[in-house]
Amino acid sequence: MDKRIGKFMSGLFVILMLAMPMLSVHGKEAQLLTSDPALEKRVQDLTEQLRCLVCQNQTIADSHADLAIDLKNQVREKMAQGMSDKDILAYMVDRYGDFVLYRPPVKSTTWLLWFGPFLFLIIGIAALMIKLKKRTSSAALSEVEMQRAAALLDNPIDENKTK
Repeated sequence: MDKRIGKFMSGLFVILMLAMPMLSVHGKEAQLLTSDPALEKRVQDLTEQLRCLVCQNQTIADSHADLAIDLKNQVREKMAQGMSDKDILAYMVDRYGDFVLYRPPVKSTTWLLWFGPFLFLIIGIAALMIKLKKRTSSAALSEVEMQRAAALLDNPIDENKTK
């Protein structure tokens, strides 16, 4: 049985080693930025406020996903057309919803997002308090259990003798 497992593991290792070149990630060349450094700074600042819709935990400024690159290029184009940052954010929200904002506004549709973690924390603390209160109320020992515990403490068991 052990030999079969060993053969299986070595076969699996060989297969994984042969498949490694197929799993490699191919990098892309860095895209050329516009010649205007002020515009690029604006693009960077604004894209740090927008969530990557693919990664969901990164801004589009940090993400290398194709969609994030496309959104970044859209922002760059809109800025080159003369749109303000506020107009671009409004365009993105109209198109993708509040989810595209990395820091969505506090409003009735996002209350659970903003206050949900605190609600769960309060519920968790309340459940812990109830559990601890029940535990301490049921922790009282009967007289027989107290005498047995005292006897065990008075006569400790020598571990060397039991082995």
